[in-house]
Formats: sequence, structure tokens, C-alpha cells
Amino acid sequence: MTWPRSELLGALLAEENAEALVVLAGSSRDPDLALFVGGARLGEACVVAHGGGACLAYFTSMERDEAARAEADGVGLLHPADFDMESLRKDGKSREEILAAAVNAAFERTGIGAGRVVLAGRPPAGSALALARTLEEGGRQAVSGRALMLALRRRKTGSEIDGIAAAARATAEAFESVARMLAESSVRGRGELWLREERVTVARVKALAAQVFAGHALEQPESSIVAPAEEGATGHSTGTPDRVLRAGESVVVDLFPRARLFADCTRTFCVGEPPEALLRAHGLVLEALKASLEAVRPGIRGWTLHERVCRLFENEGFEVPDRNPGAQTGYFHLLGHGVGYELHELPSFRKTGPGTEELRSGDAVTIEPGLYDPDAGWGVRLEDLVVVTGDGMTNLTPLPYELDPRAWRTGCAGVPAGF
Repeated sequence: MTWPRSELLGALLAEENAEALVVLAGSSRDPDLALFVGGARLGEACVVAHGGGACLAYFTSMERDEAARAEADGVGLLHPADFDMESLRKDGKSREEILAAAVNAAFERTGIGAGRVVLAGRPPAGSALALARTLEEGGRQAVSGRALMLALRRRKTGSEIDGIAAAARATAEAFESVARMLAESSVRGRGELWLREERVTVARVKALAAQVFAGHALEQPESSIVAPAEEGATGHSTGTPDRVLRAGESVVVDLFPRARLFADCTRTFCVGEPPEALLRAHGLVLEALKASLEAVRPGIRGWTLHERVCRLFENEGFEVPDRNPGAQTGYFHLLGHGVGYELHELPSFRKTGPGTEELRSGDAVTIEPGLYDPDAGWGVRLEDLVVVTGDGMTNLTPLPYELDPRAWRTGCAGVPAGF
């Protein structure tokens, strides 16, 4: 079995006039390394890859079963014994010298000689310096691999789409739990939301979502967003933990958990009667979202979709980013972004730059229009995660969009005890 992206990697290396890709990472959490390990959890490791395949070297025999998952994904393995790691340790060799031995063994295994080498990964500084010396001593010139890795990771394989979809299903479950919490809350003095004799705070909502994710073995490496009122109006405020939610306020909830790959979804809630401006903004954001989703297909640019939303909001009197790049009110961010091994990756919805060409089948992207008014103290964002298909898209987060969380109630069980 050959590593599934070998052919694409060969083409990308040819564009760089390079012989091979070398990835060095502190662990398999590194998104550049994660592409090669088949979901394995490894410590420090390195990969040497080219158009003919990939070879992974790992550094402790205790990880042999985990490393086998990479082998099942078409990546060749270089075991610690293959580069005499134990002998090197007994001889008092440094960590950097052991790393050099592993990298050179991987070059020999893959048949890569001297020439340009694309270097990727986010290793510890000492390891990066040691690798640079090793490459130089072998007659190899290192060049940055950031752009190549983003291009290599862009189009998702079937198994990767399945992984994103599984994370998205757990995200939908978390949203349903949050909606039930808000719907079951009572309103007390000064409009505060209470549930089971405790105030409903930002931290309490986040904890409920985190419990759902933990049940699906998902992580939240970049936390989550539960941003009420003026906090939600800033776009990416994560929310003050002890802030109490109140009736009549917007609550922007943005959840982005990760298993092997990320999911990403946003909904905006309001318990009780929403202000007229909030209600109007929500209706416009929903209109923009639905129109954009209908337009997603191969051959259309993300920037084109973004411009259409800008015109919709501009015609309704809101500031928009392609006319007012520094605006802090109205619509002030891009319509979407790629999702995968990182929360934000290619394709890009910018006008120019890497990944800004037309969408392709296999792209996983968000569509997330929003409107914000910090002075009035409200924000609205609705975000769906979709996979571009041959003739359109598949929505991985087909959840309700209503502001009122009571509209989400479908006879599901109530909020778990403790929340």
C-alpha cells in the first residue's frame, strides 16, 4: 500500500525543484506530522517523503503499536532498532546525534540523495538546529515547507472526511445540549438565567459542551467561544468565564473540537425577547448563510462568495470589510476558511494569496457570515461546516438556526445533572 498523497507530494516537490520532504515534530499533535501517522499518538518523530512514498522514524519501542497505525495508512516505518538507537544511547550520544542517525537512515531507506529538501513540522528549537546541520552535512539545502504542507493537506481523503464528519456530529450533539440548557433555564432578577438554583455562566455552558466532547474522545486544544452581548460583538472573544447569561442578550457559541481533524460550527442564541436590531441582524445573517450554502460548488472562489455577502450587508446599511478593512462594526471578517488538521487552513477565502483559487471537490470549508454592533451590545454569527462534492456540497452541521433555544427542543433528554 502506498501513502495516499504520494502522487500529489511528488508534483508539489517538482514545483519546488526539491528531492524530498522532511517533517520533524515534537509529537503527532503537530499538524504536519499528523498527516502521516494514521491517527497514532506518538512522541518526537520524523518523516522523509517523496513522490514514491513516505518513511516514518519513531524513537521509542514503547510506541511500536501506535506506529503500526501509520504503517496501515501506507507509510513505511523506521523502528528504533533500524538506526541502532539503543547502541547510540549506550555510547552516550546526544539527542541531536540520535536524531541525525534516524534522519540519515530514513534518507537511505527512501533513496534520497543530495539536493533541495523541503523542511516542515514544528519541532523543539534544538531539534530543528540539529536537523539543519544534518541536512547540510549530507549536501542537502533546506527550504521552508509551510506552503507545500498547506497545499498537501488541502484536499481531504475519504477517511479524513469521515473523521471531520464524526467530530461534526459530536459538535451537533454539544449544541443540542447547550440549547436544552438555555431552554430549560429560568429568568430571575435583573434578567439572569438560572438552572437548578445556579446561575448559567459562560463557564457552565462551556463545561457542558466539554463533557459532550469528552464522551466522544474529542479535545478542545483552542478552547471554545461562549460570548454574550458585547463580548460576542468583538468576533473572537472567548467569553468571560464567570459572566452570567441574561435574557434578551445575544450569545454567540462557537465550538471547534478535534479528534484527528477539527470540526467547526457556530450558532447564536437569545433567551426571551430579542431586541429588534438583533432580530433583524439574525435574519440577514441567516439569509446570507443560506444563499452562500446554495452557491458552494467546485469552480467558485471563496472570495466570490464573500463579496456577495458583503454586497448583501452593505445594501442593508452595514459596514463591510472589502470597503472598510478596519471596521469594528457590521461585517468585519471573511466568509469562511478551510478546516482540517488545523482549525484554519486552505482553501482561503481571501482575494489573493495561497489557496485562493476555485473550490475543489474534497475541500472542507466553513461558511460563517456575521454581523456585530459593539455599541448596541450584540453579535450574530452562524457557521456551517461543509465538504465540497462533485456537484455541490454536503453540510456536516445541519442544525437549527433559531435564536430561541426553545425552538431546538425535539423531545430529547434534559440537561445532565451537575450542569
